[in-house]
Amino acid sequence: MAELRILLVEDQHELVDLLRLHLEDQGYRVESASDGSVGLEMALADPPALVVLDIMLPGMSGLEVLRRLRTNDPNLPVLMLTARAEELDKVLGLELGADDYLTKPFSIRELIARVRALLRRAEVQKPGSTGLEEELVFAELSIQPAKRRVSLAGQLLELTAKEFDLLLAFARHPGRAYSRQELLDLVWGYQFGGYSHTVNSHINRLRGKLEPDGAPRFIRTVWGVGYRFAEPGELE
Repeated sequence: MAELRILLVEDQHELVDLLRLHLEDQGYRVESASDGSVGLEMALADPPALVVLDIMLPGMSGLEVLRRLRTNDPNLPVLMLTARAEELDKVLGLELGADDYLTKPFSIRELIARVRALLRRAEVQKPGSTGLEEELVFAELSIQPAKRRVSLAGQLLELTAKEFDLLLAFARHPGRAYSRQELLDLVWGYQFGGYSHTVNSHINRLRGKLEPDGAPRFIRTVWGVGYRFAEPGELE
């Protein structure tokens, strides 16, 4: 297997040394930066397979680094770290598109498990990877899972990674009603339990792109439950 490169953006040198030791022992190549601005420059100049990003950093905060990374590449896997457990940090990280989140102190075994899971998911989602279904078409809406492309009436839509994952989760099972917690589990993972309001904000943004006139065409609200994707007969 080709050596995968991981970028650690963390200013605690002892932690960097510890993570480097264990990640390299797993066969990954590790680079590091102790400053947010430097870490961003490194990630943009030569994108790694995954970024492990602390929130509290000198130079530029981890949240700002994440925001700029997402503007450049919505699909780059990012695992965020923080020494603070405030809900605001988690919510902001989720809203900006963090793929996973660990609060310090954490076990090295848990971090490695999260890293492996994110890298596996990124490999499956690469264009041309096997195991992804064919194009999904709903009236004028086209979803291409392998290419992670969505078009509406022939026009490409600019979706964030999480918006695409949310849309794909819906489109795979049209008509099925999902609770907010079920969507959170499917798209963000079990570790984000309790942040169902994040689903609401992503649904609103996704609706704004799919339904610019404001009429609920593709994503329907199921009162008392959550949301569902329209069945083909409802779109005719």
